[in-house]
Amino acid sequence: MGMGKSVSELGVEDLVRAGVAIDEAIDFERELKYAINGCDGFDPKALWREVMARKLLKPSHPHGLHQLIYHSVYHNYDESIHGPPLYWFPTPYQSRCTNLGRIMESHCPRLLGALYKDPITSFREFQKFSVHHPEEYWSIILNELSVNFIVKPKRILDTSNKSKRGGTWLPGSTLNIADCCLQPNNYLKKQDDSIAIVWRDEGCDDSDVEFMTLKQLREQVMLVANALDATFSKGDAIAIDMPMTVTAVILYLAIVLAGFIVVSIADSFAAKEIATRLRISKAKAIFTQDFMVRGGRRFPLYSRVVEADPHKVIVIPATGEDLDVRLRSQDLSWKAFLSSFHHLSRSNYYSPVYQPIDSVTSILFSSGTTGDPKAIPWTQLSPIRCAADSWLHTDVQPGDVVCWPTNLGWVMGPILVYSCFLTGATMALYHGSPLGHGFGRFIQDAGVTLLGTVPSLVKTWKSTNCMEGLDWTKIKSFGSTGEASNVDDDLWLSSKAYYKPIVECCGGTELASSYIQGNLLQPQAFGTFSSASMSTGFVILNESGLPYPDDQACVGEVGLFPLYMGATDRLLNADHDEVYFKGMPMYKGMQLRRHGDIIKRTVGGFLVVQGRSDDTMNLGGIKTSSIEIERVCDGADESVLETAAVSVAPPSGGPEQLAIFVVLKPRFKIESEMLKMKLSKAIQTTLNPLFKVSFVKIVPEFPRTASNKLLRRVLRDQLKHGLQIQSKI
Repeated sequence: MGMGKSVSELGVEDLVRAGVAIDEAIDFERELKYAINGCDGFDPKALWREVMARKLLKPSHPHGLHQLIYHSVYHNYDESIHGPPLYWFPTPYQSRCTNLGRIMESHCPRLLGALYKDPITSFREFQKFSVHHPEEYWSIILNELSVNFIVKPKRILDTSNKSKRGGTWLPGSTLNIADCCLQPNNYLKKQDDSIAIVWRDEGCDDSDVEFMTLKQLREQVMLVANALDATFSKGDAIAIDMPMTVTAVILYLAIVLAGFIVVSIADSFAAKEIATRLRISKAKAIFTQDFMVRGGRRFPLYSRVVEADPHKVIVIPATGEDLDVRLRSQDLSWKAFLSSFHHLSRSNYYSPVYQPIDSVTSILFSSGTTGDPKAIPWTQLSPIRCAADSWLHTDVQPGDVVCWPTNLGWVMGPILVYSCFLTGATMALYHGSPLGHGFGRFIQDAGVTLLGTVPSLVKTWKSTNCMEGLDWTKIKSFGSTGEASNVDDDLWLSSKAYYKPIVECCGGTELASSYIQGNLLQPQAFGTFSSASMSTGFVILNESGLPYPDDQACVGEVGLFPLYMGATDRLLNADHDEVYFKGMPMYKGMQLRRHGDIIKRTVGGFLVVQGRSDDTMNLGGIKTSSIEIERVCDGADESVLETAAVSVAPPSGGPEQLAIFVVLKPRFKIESEMLKMKLSKAIQTTLNPLFKVSFVKIVPEFPRTASNKLLRRVLRDQLKHGLQIQSKI
């Protein structure tokens, strides 16, 4: 796994070099020797497990020590034989206490018969069972969530209509999914006085964390639902473009409770992007704030929204009671909006609008990097799917406090809402920037037990050292989504809570969840997914569109089984069939659903995302992915903060040339030629001696979508343009 020494060769001086004081280094070395002697033979996984069990590595230790021990334990480890190195292992006792383990213990002896041993041994069997027996699987899961049908479904799945490739789920049922979020549920220990939301405003680090009970939340939502009824007509689409605050969450639930459709727009969008989304969704109005407050600075929001020319804007003050902007004549302040129905004697009571299961409750948008973004409707099935996956994979339980910095305009926003309120967990919101110490202090003070991240956020925390001195040990697990994780950043993150598991999630807005995910019944390796998500089937396709055998290590494009509970069956502004099915191969009598990811299955069945199918490159006749190359380059020199790898064919033709764009850490300087040598060497020793770096370009930052996804396409276009100019000269 790299240079350096094996763990048995480490001495006190190595520990001191890693940043440990001499006295502590002497004690640490002694404890480490005990751990080594406590292991039979020398199995790196067993040794790392022993080091973890003894809690030798502490959150307060310098990161250099964590790196040293992890890499020296796995010093001579061969991934090509043993699969990725593991850092977290479930215990039999822990596994039975998870949601997933508990339902397996209750139901698997009946469902799997003699094949069932215990939750850890039989996880893969149960995952397969969930794919092939959706009726039995989903009837178990629906009983575990806070989902109350007003009219119960006739059955779980109806596949009689062959034109609906994804089947018809829970046909005939009626409910209101927002009402399910707001009602008490004894089974989930969710009572009126349970804490529904905790939050803190940026800059108020020393104030108590604020909170709202389930009853208070319900009354606030009903108040807003009454005001919506006084202003709009049933079925209207109503947009939200603001940070993910308590008010935004109340609004979101109220729009769904009252039978309207939420249009989610991320608060980072420019006016042109907002206008596009308002046009596609035919939104009748938009809720926003006068300003956004980030890092103590105010950024205009209302003025940007007005530039998009919406019919009506309802404006919430970012701070205090009163607005700091002048409104257009057709717009309303939040105060005026709420006073529109005060003639009602019971303004905080509201009778929910119950609708068929397949009614659209919200419209989300894909990142939309070219042309119009795809408008993705969510029905009432989508929230059930995302809550179920959180309940199963990240093990969200009643009493958990879940924080995941995001926005309602991205799929994680609605996922967070439903994953908390349909499982009985508490939602934790920080009103401000998640980049600094204030956010970390909130995680500590709110007693967060499940912290969700995106890799670029973790990279920032690690490189700025802003979480120093905080206690994150209440965290039981982390979540990570949005882009490929970096092993060293994950090592840093997990170490902050005594190496708790990071549950990697990869999916899409149109799936309402993740198709591959980690879980707490399988050992976990950094930056990998340990399984398909529950009830998800897929194959990995080779160049000819044929599936590799299920147990073979391979790389290829993923093809999803079409029966996917909660996935879209329509798009508002594109042909759903053409986008997701056209040109995909048949497999065992079903047409596979396109997702567009290239994934690698390792020895041992772990999964690594290699990028989108358009982020693969052909270097000297060998297929590889941007992400694989970036993983190596990110660690090739201490000056490197992050890298982006793209390849282009020269204008005159010939083999693809590899270019690496690099963002340096603050205050670091290095010449691009010197960097080119270092990156070439790292790629050739780690990946392939035939891979040659043609260009290295140092840039101040990378182009990204508003949801932080790296736009390699833009870099590729810049590179092509530069090469064309050169060839003309």
